[in-house]
Order: sequence, then C-alpha cells, then structure tokens
Amino acid sequence: MITVLTQKNSVANQFLAQLRDAVVQQDRMRFRRNLERLGEIFAYEISKTLTYQPQEVETPLGIATCHTLVDQPVLATILRAGLPLHQGLLNIFDEAGTCFIAAARHTKKSGEFEIHKSYVNTPNLDEKVVIMADPMLATGQSIVICCKDLLVDYNVKELHIVIAIASDEGVQYVRKYLPEAHLWIGEIDNELTSKSYIVPGLGDAGDLAFGGKDKGEHA
Repeated sequence: MITVLTQKNSVANQFLAQLRDAVVQQDRMRFRRNLERLGEIFAYEISKTLTYQPQEVETPLGIATCHTLVDQPVLATILRAGLPLHQGLLNIFDEAGTCFIAAARHTKKSGEFEIHKSYVNTPNLDEKVVIMADPMLATGQSIVICCKDLLVDYNVKELHIVIAIASDEGVQYVRKYLPEAHLWIGEIDNELTSKSYIVPGLGDAGDLAFGGKDKGEHA
C-alpha cells in the first residue's frame, strides 16, 4: 500500500512547500517544525489503520464508551535526519516505544556507496506495529537495510514507512525488497541524480535540521 499526501489537497501541501523553499529553509527551527507537523499528519492517517477496542471511561456525569488502541506502535527512526519527523509521530502516539538506528553512507572512490548500520536500540518488537520515519527516500537502500534487519531479527507484525519526499526510483526499490511495508509519502519526485540527490527534492534534510557535518556522511 502506498499513500501520497499530495494526491489530495490538505494543509500538508503547505508544510511540504515550506520544507522545499530555499528561503524558508534558512530558519532551521521552522524546518524542523514543518517536518514535525508532517509527522503528526502521518500519525493521524496511520492511526485509522490500527486496531481499536471499546473501553468504558468514567466522566463527571456518567460512563462513556470510547474506542481506544489495542496496542501502541513502536516508532523507529534513522539518526539524525529522522528525528523531527519521528517527534511528530511521537506527539500523537505519545505512549509508543521508540527504536533508534544509526546508519552511515560511505562513498568509494568510484562514486559508489555502501550503507553501514552501526547501532540499534529498540524495545521488544514481537508482534508489534512498527512505524519507521525518514524524511528522504532517495535510492531506498538505507531504509531497506534498516527495515530488513528489523523484520528478520524481530517478529514484527506490521511495518509502516513514513517519508516526507521520495524519488520514484526509491519507491520502486522499497516495493521490490520490502513488499510487505505500507508506504506513507508526502510527495514523490521523478528525478534522482548520479550522486543520489532527489530533484527537485529539498536538499540535505539532516543538515537543514541540525547544521552541517564536519566529516562523514551520516544521515
């Protein structure tokens, strides 16, 4: 299943426009906040697919029957670029557990690159719904490597992947190697450069949110 927010008009389009805008991007806090807002919208949309059960709640005047989540999801993200989007999800699923993954891209002299995962900190994922957040889906390799390990090493019940902007090539790659995943995407761009930058994209989400890096190519 693939859901693209911009296929229907909503305030999400405004947040995506500001994320792309080179002038607005100069306000780092606003950039992070717009990613966070998108995360909140994605969380609301994903919440419609989850399982609920009736629960009696005592009010000052009586008993109300409400439908509440049977189980909280686990929210996962790839450090560091995914943190603002992850925070938006956490604002809605405020009782959820969190999984943090560190992955780095190492570029060879040939221009090719490899993804190295160095760190995973996660709660129990057995029979859990996992929501993975990463703002950009370029080639799709990072997401596939990180999520494949979660699916192989842990008995995950259901996987949702939340992306602000994706390339068409990246979407096809994820569909090929993670066919069981539900994709939630802000917008899909058609072009991917030889250096794996999405065009028109928005630039480096990690740098725009947290500043440039001294060295290395961490997310």
